[in-house]
Amino acid sequence: MNLTVFGIGYVGLVQAAVLAEVGHNVVCVDVDAEKVKRLRDGVIPIYEPGLEDLVKENHAAGRLAFTTDAAAAIKHGRILISAVGTPPGEDGSADLKYVMAVAETIARDMTEPKIIVSKSTVPVGTCDRLRKRVGEILTMRGLGELEFDVVSNPEFLKEGSAVADCQRPDRIIIGTQSPISEQLMRELYEPFNRNHEKIIVMDVRSAEFTKYAANCMLATKISFINEMAGLADHLGADIEEVRKGIGSDPRIGYHFIYPGSGYGGSCFPKDVRALIKAAESVEFDATMLKAVEQRNNTQKSVLFEKVHQYFGGDLRGKRFALWGLAFKPNTDDMREAPSRVLMEALWDAGASVSAYDPEAMAECQNIYGQRDDLLLCGTKEAALRGADALMIVTEWKNFKAPSFDMLREALATPVIFDGRNLYNPKTVARHGLEYFGIGRQAA
Repeated sequence: MNLTVFGIGYVGLVQAAVLAEVGHNVVCVDVDAEKVKRLRDGVIPIYEPGLEDLVKENHAAGRLAFTTDAAAAIKHGRILISAVGTPPGEDGSADLKYVMAVAETIARDMTEPKIIVSKSTVPVGTCDRLRKRVGEILTMRGLGELEFDVVSNPEFLKEGSAVADCQRPDRIIIGTQSPISEQLMRELYEPFNRNHEKIIVMDVRSAEFTKYAANCMLATKISFINEMAGLADHLGADIEEVRKGIGSDPRIGYHFIYPGSGYGGSCFPKDVRALIKAAESVEFDATMLKAVEQRNNTQKSVLFEKVHQYFGGDLRGKRFALWGLAFKPNTDDMREAPSRVLMEALWDAGASVSAYDPEAMAECQNIYGQRDDLLLCGTKEAALRGADALMIVTEWKNFKAPSFDMLREALATPVIFDGRNLYNPKTVARHGLEYFGIGRQAA
């Protein structure tokens, strides 16, 4: 099948590469000529495990192409997938200018029946707006009878495992009431639907809402366990034991109940805020969603508060080793990362930071530039030199089993502030280090 993907960002590039891998002919179109050129040269703009090889192999095979020529790309595809960003506006609502721009571009150039697929995370009712706008432009062009449909097909990718999520989706949501669109969408996803039925067809508005509800549910679980961790600190309980106790209940499960320094990234913060704004637009009080956001904002400061208290409220002149900059492992994404809140609080308190992350060093440099109070180190061990304490913010695999004896010798003050609960307090204590986790009791 011939496909066109608008937007070569995180979602668009991963989805396009995976669709090309199973045999579809995919043309990706973007307004950024430099990005298009770099992709043609094999330079991948994001870090995602497995993506680089997938893009290069399918580009070389001729199944994956990159262009700035929207008209040619529209002519190529029977199905046109919109995967452009929906950044938050100043009030927290989703900014749809890129989504609308894609729809208008398609409407100005299409000359035959098309299915327009909204892959972006958009507020409920967006597909109706797109359908109306495309129809208006076609009518102005004298093509008011030209058949088209706008389908909601939200993505459910996790950064760090996006390729695998695309290749082995746990569900494929299709929002349409058109039998023709449903048939073509089923054909599109047939290679991913062979083992068992994964396709769920529903009305467009329900499909749009499903994406927001899913992300907000996961964010709620994270904020819940973080609130329980804060309470455990005050009650003398160990949240890790509590987590095991409640996770063993299949109605709760273990996923997304790991306490930490709060959630970040491009999805959860944006989508929670967007759904709150959507609720306000229909005069519905989203009490729980507001609490989820408030708890997460508070959680990002918990590690700093522990450090501030430990050092008697005076951090001036101290240097802290920071392991982890990305908002989660297996990505270089620092959007709304807890590390940023922590570092900025430390700097405001007069402290400096020596940081290491396996993938996000360049991104950190892009965000903060050259600073006297920020040293980006080539290894996690180098970050420890001259540091008064170690702080852990991202649960990268190579942070999970350090030499605690080496840590004790390297740190000016033998103490670890673990924002991801990677270590057992008793193990750390046996090596002569103090340990402060999230909701964990010191040994």
